Amino acid sequence: MKPGLPTAMERPHFIGIGGAGMSGIAKILAQRGAKVAGSDSRDSETAGALRAHGATVHLGHAADHLAADSTCVVVSSAIRADNPELARAAELGIPVVHRSDALAALMDGLRPIAVAGTHGKTTTTSMLAVSLSALGLDPSYAIGGDLDAPGSNAHHGEGDIFVAEADESDRSFHKYTPQVAIILNAELDHHANYASMDEIYASFETFVGKIVPGGTLVVAHGQEGAAEIARRVAARDGLTVVTYGEEADADIRITKITPRGLTSEVTVLLDGRMLTFTVSVPGRHYAHNAVAALAAGVALGIPAHNLASALGKYTGVKRRLQLKGEAAGVQVIDSYAHHPTEMTADLEAIRGAAGDSRILVVFQPHLFSRTQELGKEMGQSLALADASVVLDIYPAREDPLPGVTSELIITAARAAGADVTAEHDKGEVADVIAGMAKPGDLVLTMGAGDVTDLGPQILARLSN
Repeated sequence: MKPGLPTAMERPHFIGIGGAGMSGIAKILAQRGAKVAGSDSRDSETAGALRAHGATVHLGHAADHLAADSTCVVVSSAIRADNPELARAAELGIPVVHRSDALAALMDGLRPIAVAGTHGKTTTTSMLAVSLSALGLDPSYAIGGDLDAPGSNAHHGEGDIFVAEADESDRSFHKYTPQVAIILNAELDHHANYASMDEIYASFETFVGKIVPGGTLVVAHGQEGAAEIARRVAARDGLTVVTYGEEADADIRITKITPRGLTSEVTVLLDGRMLTFTVSVPGRHYAHNAVAALAAGVALGIPAHNLASALGKYTGVKRRLQLKGEAAGVQVIDSYAHHPTEMTADLEAIRGAAGDSRILVVFQPHLFSRTQELGKEMGQSLALADASVVLDIYPAREDPLPGVTSELIITAARAAGADVTAEHDKGEVADVIAGMAKPGDLVLTMGAGDVTDLGPQILARLSN
């Protein structure tokens, strides 16, 4: 099966084409034959990978980057209204399309699996993409992170399944009509867009309402927010709800999770039969993600034992507890965790795998709004490490907020008994860590910003 190319996307222009979500859509359109162009604030390996697929990528944002014959301009919620390419599109009368609408159009005519939740979307989507590919089903997929190389976050497949992350941050997941939807968890986050858990619940209920008649909702039974959504939608006609978790009354029950170094062995009870498989990343939360992927595949009619075996082919995604290397007896691992729940989960996973080794964290807070609301909890999470270095806040799309700095996190961390050092100069971090680390230690670079760039620098400094 080869889905067609929407007419409006024959010559798309992406503003911010190098971003995780945007680049995946651009790649799939290029693979379907579109003449793709776009711009980004800086060059990157992702931009290079798009060029290899025939895309034109401009550096910086300027009105003349937008070709007059572009059929649409694709934007994300991060693009500001005063962007010169956006203004030029208005002058030329070129339609502006949100990336969620573009992704929804790419799913049309296929069997979509949409993966939603405050945490774990990228990992679970990746697990499905890898396992379905290993079974020869050649799915299309769009992931918020690279699997093994720049530009590996998306693929146009010949199969009839499309696996995609469903982003709740700006309510854009309301655009999708999946056959199977996963809700991994639901917590208060994205404070610029949601003021309360009631708003979060309402948004997820709308998402569930988009599942096609006869479709399936896979939901975490033991996570409070996800379970609440399941209760609210349980009576809907034409919807099958499948729960998973360690609870005795879960439809797919996790009976055992056995840590084995940087991997886990998971046993589930499914349809009266025990099934055991390996998850090649550590931590209880990753084991739960794998079971969610298993449940979604089974809902599409894939035999459970085949899928369980294929899930063992998944070896991780970049920035999700990714081992960057080892130098002077010190391992450096990259973590995308930026919400307290994610931070705690990753630190507990590494603690379980580290044995007696010390854990040192370089943490970069992400967004002023998130730090304002959750800074105390972030600090408490850092108490799980043996020592931490906390950087200034990575602003991403936000402007500073008065009085909101990393000091909120540092104060809370010290109150929780943590050993914390403030570092305002990112260029000094490698030296700081080299002065702290001893053979056998594990160093985590943690956060959703450019803290990931420090891993190679730390390894180089340790080597010297």
